[in-house]
Amino acid sequence: MNKVADNRGWLLVLPVFLLVALSALIPLMTVVNYSVQDIFGPGSAYFVGTDWFTEVLHSERLQDSLIRQFLFSGAVLAIEIPLGIGIALMMPTGGKRASLVLILLAIPLLIPWNVVGTIWQIFARGDIGLFGSALTGLGIDYNYTRNTGDAWFTVLLMDVWHWTPLVALLCYSGLRAIPEAFYQAAEIDRASKWAIFRYIQLPKLQSVLVIAVLLRFMDSFMIYTEPFVLTGGGPGSSTTFLSQTLTTMAIGQFDIGRAAAFSLVYFLIVLAVSWVFFTAITHMDKQK
Repeated sequence: MNKVADNRGWLLVLPVFLLVALSALIPLMTVVNYSVQDIFGPGSAYFVGTDWFTEVLHSERLQDSLIRQFLFSGAVLAIEIPLGIGIALMMPTGGKRASLVLILLAIPLLIPWNVVGTIWQIFARGDIGLFGSALTGLGIDYNYTRNTGDAWFTVLLMDVWHWTPLVALLCYSGLRAIPEAFYQAAEIDRASKWAIFRYIQLPKLQSVLVIAVLLRFMDSFMIYTEPFVLTGGGPGSSTTFLSQTLTTMAIGQFDIGRAAAFSLVYFLIVLAVSWVFFTAITHMDKQK
């Protein structure tokens, strides 16, 4: 007797698919539609095919922003991942001290992005800001509004302050999930702290680090509010990243067609690099 498949469970999943279609697929198709048109206003547009994509891909503006974006995201990962692991290793393992540290560590994550930019805009000022005036008092010629290096340093430091706690909290949860038996075995073998980290903690943190790397890469690659509030993309265009270039094109210049093509290229770059990160890290995990 043939068993009849019961597909009624799909009725529970169907609303989720409809929600995804409404919140993601339909807006994406709208952007795709705009990317192949030259739009002059409501009801005034004509088909241009792939012309916008060709122009965007050969645009020096996109290439410069893309280079700056990769440099920034690479610097963010190189600093925040090791720093987050180090902070997690130094945190208390339990008790009231651990709760207090977790609360203090989470505070920067609760601050809205535009407020973070405003805080650092004041904090880094050379006349009234605590950080800027301290550097000026030490005889360092620091001005993030005029000097490209200072602007980059300030934006990077701001991002490290804002998002390293996320990496630390993820690593802390991964460390607490390691069974105590591993540490007991290491104690019996008289393993050093470095050996415990190298052969127990770091391998067990790999899945957590995959999440941390992907989250920080995607977020840093789409950063907009903090550097826009802090530097406005300057001096010149030295801290103008991809998202600000796109926003200027779409809203400042009202170049909808070119901006739509730009946003699709932007989306595919984020998707491709994230896939490369995920594939490389998971492949390393399987080889062990």
